[in-house]
Amino acid sequence: MGNIRNFVIIAHIDHGKSTLADRFLEITNTISKSKLDQQFLDKMSLEKEKGITIKMHPCQMKYTIDGEEYILNLIDTPGHADFNYEVSRALKAVEGAILLVDVTQGVQAQTLANLYLAQNQGLKIIGCLNKIDLTSFNKEEVKRDVSDILNIEEKDIFMVSAKTGEGVEELLREVAKAVDAPKVEVEKPLRALIFDSKFDSFRGVLAYVRIFEGEVKPGDDIYLMMQKEKSKVIECGIFNPELIVTDGLKAGEVGWIATGLKNPGVVKVGDTITLKKYSEDSEVVPLSGYKEPQPMVFSGFYPESNDEFENFEKSLAKLKLNDASFTYEPEANEALGRGFRLGFLGILHYEIITLRLQREYGLNLITTVPMVPYKIVLNSGEELFVNKPTDFPDNGKIKLIKEPFVELKILAPSRYLNSIISLMPNFRAIQTHLETLQGDLILITYELPLSELILDLYDSLKSATQGFASMIYDLMDYRETDVQKLDVLIHHNKEESLSFIVPTERADREARRLTSKLKDIIPPQSFSLAIQVARDGLIISRETIPAMKKDVTGYLYGGDRTRKMKLWKKQQRGKKRLAAMGTVNIPPEVYHKLFLNKKD
Repeated sequence: MGNIRNFVIIAHIDHGKSTLADRFLEITNTISKSKLDQQFLDKMSLEKEKGITIKMHPCQMKYTIDGEEYILNLIDTPGHADFNYEVSRALKAVEGAILLVDVTQGVQAQTLANLYLAQNQGLKIIGCLNKIDLTSFNKEEVKRDVSDILNIEEKDIFMVSAKTGEGVEELLREVAKAVDAPKVEVEKPLRALIFDSKFDSFRGVLAYVRIFEGEVKPGDDIYLMMQKEKSKVIECGIFNPELIVTDGLKAGEVGWIATGLKNPGVVKVGDTITLKKYSEDSEVVPLSGYKEPQPMVFSGFYPESNDEFENFEKSLAKLKLNDASFTYEPEANEALGRGFRLGFLGILHYEIITLRLQREYGLNLITTVPMVPYKIVLNSGEELFVNKPTDFPDNGKIKLIKEPFVELKILAPSRYLNSIISLMPNFRAIQTHLETLQGDLILITYELPLSELILDLYDSLKSATQGFASMIYDLMDYRETDVQKLDVLIHHNKEESLSFIVPTERADREARRLTSKLKDIIPPQSFSLAIQVARDGLIISRETIPAMKKDVTGYLYGGDRTRKMKLWKKQQRGKKRLAAMGTVNIPPEVYHKLFLNKKD
């Protein structure tokens, strides 16, 4: 047990975590070279395509140094801000971390964010520069930056190429020698931290755990302390990286427990598993740091054909088994039919779930514009949480509105300082801190509404800095804001499905943009069609789609003009009757074009 080493690899997106993990698997002969695919631990096609880790992938490796065998438990963690909570739980489960920095890109915002998380957990951190096989970089400058942020000597930083394997074996030896062995307290009551989970149709939910105290074996009655759920262990084992069944797990080990539970929603990341007999023992307390992941981005999802609704519902249920961090509830739309309102941890999480529904389940979906939750205080003092425009109460009933704010940190070369400072006020951002780091880097901190972040801030920032800036954000709190609900009227009838929320200062501009867009994509009718946007019942923007033209005099040849005049007047009277009596059904294609091109 004294030769167990639990560690993670932390880095910014695309700095080579998964490729380095491949080399570890190869060097330790955990996976034969013939079976080792690129990014082996990234099982999802989206992970390989985007070059990012979305789900955690633990793996146990055995490695012999000077005749002594070590058990190395690696957890390959996600690198994006949307999955910070998962990363924090993974860090809680280990004693060491490799801080990996792409030598061609240097220290990035997510590098610092993950480093701070690791330092808060008191982990042994090993600095490492990757991609040294490439030539277009300033090695000494990046090494100096990493030395400064870790407060270690430059000679203690490892230089590797995860692609070619250069320097990787020396790094692995350092992990075995430098990372502390876990405390072995088998005699204490069981306490196991859940850092991830997966659903198995035969064994129920598989809880991925780090055993801190005690031991667990098949047949034990277990208790989830935060969810207050009881069950019996069907099987347990280790990751190799496939699931290997063992006789049990003891303190210090990383492994999995087949809980037999059929509801994936009750097995939450961060919960503590103990034995049922300790469920009433006040001295056995849950491991610290548990919190309920809160969806902060919401969007309506509708199948293009109503015939696909049942398939869509079943697909969501299956996806929920694999990713319990998103939520969904049914909703109906007069124009789009039946669908679901989905909640996500962030905008990347929203994109990943959307792509998985399309690719893995073959669904063609119409998605509404992502929206953050608003806290509304009514004149009566009652508080409401609203995540869709149709639920907004009338302005006369609202005392104040609050929206979620984030602390955003932008890391960029100093030459782009003016570009960033000029850009950020467009997103209602307030600068709170500016720090000059070693080398040519600046770290700028802003506070801004989350709603601004989920639109096109990332693309705008990359454009303003020629792709050299990176950013990381943390949710802060809800703050009073000045936003308006704008109603869309088509042929004088309110279309609730097109209502939207905007900052009051941008209401007029957004109203004009939307009416202009709708004029281009709504098909013409037999009568002229008014498209209007209203605020508090006052029309602030209008466009008119002319009636379709039909030449009712085309069959006439010569003769008196009065015959044509009679036909034209008759046509005008008909169009007036249609305008008075007619209704407009907006086809789903309009929503698809509108929401798909929201940023245009």
